[in-house]
Parts: sequence; C-alpha cells; structure tokens
Amino acid sequence: MGPLEQLFINENATIRSALEQLDITAMRILLIAPEGHLKAVITDGDIRRHLIKNGSLEDQVSTIATYHPKFVTRETRDIAKIIMREHSITAVPMVSGQGVVEALLFADDLELVKESNLNLPVVINAGGLGTRLYPYTKILPKPLIPIGDEPILSLIMQRFQKFGCNDFHVIVNHKKNLIKAFFADSPNKNPVHFVDEDIPLGTGGGLSLLKGKLSGTFFFSNCDILIDADYESIYRQHKRENNIITMVCALKNVVIPYGVVNMSSKGEIDSFSEKPRFSFLTNTGFYIVESEIVEQLVDDQSISFPEIMDHYRSIGRRVGVYPVSEKAWMDMGQLEELESMRLRLER
Repeated sequence: MGPLEQLFINENATIRSALEQLDITAMRILLIAPEGHLKAVITDGDIRRHLIKNGSLEDQVSTIATYHPKFVTRETRDIAKIIMREHSITAVPMVSGQGVVEALLFADDLELVKESNLNLPVVINAGGLGTRLYPYTKILPKPLIPIGDEPILSLIMQRFQKFGCNDFHVIVNHKKNLIKAFFADSPNKNPVHFVDEDIPLGTGGGLSLLKGKLSGTFFFSNCDILIDADYESIYRQHKRENNIITMVCALKNVVIPYGVVNMSSKGEIDSFSEKPRFSFLTNTGFYIVESEIVEQLVDDQSISFPEIMDHYRSIGRRVGVYPVSEKAWMDMGQLEELESMRLRLER
C-alpha cells in the first residue's frame, strides 16, 4: 500500500479506527474514496469537535465526514493555494477527470506555511523535584534533562516560538541556580523571566508569584511535556467558548491484556470481556488560562492546578477541553519515556 492509499478509510469505519489511522500516518487528514473515487474527507479537527460534543468513538466516520469536499485537478492545481487560504484548510485532494484521487496537496509542500503571531505570554512550571526521573534529577533539575542535544525546557520554548510566543516566565525552585546559569549562557535572543518559588506551592500556587505581571490570556505548561498541535487553534477555541481555562487532553487507549470478568450479586459470571479496550481523556499538563485567575490566588498557598480548575467549575465558570491524539502528547515525566521522546523528535 502506497503513502496515499494509507490515507484512505472506509466510511463505515469507526471514529476510533480513524483516530488510530491518523496517529499512524501523522497527516491529520483521511479520505473516503471507494475504489479510489473521492467522496469525503475527515480531519483531526472533525474528530476533535466530535469528542468535545461528547460523541462516541464507536460512531461511524460518515457522521463527521465532509462530503463534497474541495479539490483540484491537474489543470487547476495552481489554485490550490487560493483554495487553502480561502477555506482555512491545509490539504486539498487532486483528482482526475473521473474523480479518482491522484494526489494530496499539502500546504507546507506548496510553501504555504501559515505565519502565526499569537504573541501570548507563556508560563512554565519548572519548580518540581522531578522525583519520577531520579537518579537523573539528583544531578540535574528536570528542566535541563537533555532530549538529544537540547534540554526539555529549550524544546518547549522553541515550540511556542514557532507560534510567535516569546515572552517566557519560568517558575523555578529545585536547583534553580543551574537553570538560570544555563539560560544566562544560552544564545536564545529572547530573555527568560525567572520567578523564584522559595517554598513549594504545588502545580498551581506558583502562579500567585506572577501577580501584576500578566494580563489577558496566557499559556501554562508543565516543564516535562511537548504538545504537537496547532497552538493558535487551541487559542481560538478557548476564546470562542469563553473559557476561563482550557485544558489540553490526550485521548489514551488502554488494552487490558486479560479476560475481564464481571460478577453478579449471586456470585455468578454476569459478563466476560476478552482483552477489553478502554479510552479516556487524560490531562497533559498544558493549558490556556485567563490572568484573572492569577490575581485571585492566595499568596504563599500551596494548591494544585486541578484544584484551581475545580474551584472555577464549582462557581459556574467555563473550563473547557481541547482534545489531541495520544501521539500528539510527548511526556518525559518517567524514565521509560525519555528515549521514546528522543526517537520521535529525531524522526
């Protein structure tokens, strides 16, 4: 099967299988093309919107697909750039006169890379002890653990810089002088503002140290994760839904490698599932936040960021979710993930 055929999917396939196929191909688009004839397209955005509406992963892809999609032919491929700009899409199928898919034209291949200038502040929580990465963190603070040739903190910042975000506030505590020394010698042209957390304040309490330094909307990230997503899209959804916080969540699929037995109250087998699969959204540690939260925090109070979210949910404020695929989330918080992250970044 060629690279193009790997993007074909049956319209009776489940959304779960489409998500898995998107993870494998990493192209963010699939085509419904029976016998090669273009019928519909499905994007990662279609799946994300379906999940936000609490749609089922077992629904058929036909329920979310875009039928009669935009396309070009060999004769009209020169207008592919115009179509992508006008309709805010990143790929257009090219079909023959009989409607058979001949190619998929991508925005970056056409040098149509969208310039992004979000220019939002970024707060990175880098004050933890990194106990899950011991013994590495006995020598280095977690933000300086290298992934290939670069420390994780530098990689995180580079991702934000691609979207025009250059105002970094890094909350530091454990081995903070090493972190500061590294960036003092770094060729990075953008200054890093360090915020000293003298006593541990949890995953959310350190934000109180930024009172008066932030206004409007900002990104908030752990220092051990990378998110491969369109940060501008996350921001647009956050604003469109009027959220006070938007949590980026990854869809995780877990297969229990055993037969699972459910028992009745009479001690008999009620049901039996062979190697069942469970899917759930998990917190990646990446958020978009409104700065009013910072101003309302209690000084020197240790609090987790999930506790902050629970508080605002309890008073009726919107805390939204932006789903990404499992492969869009790279987490080096545990030793076994370090090598996996390095290999993925090299590819």
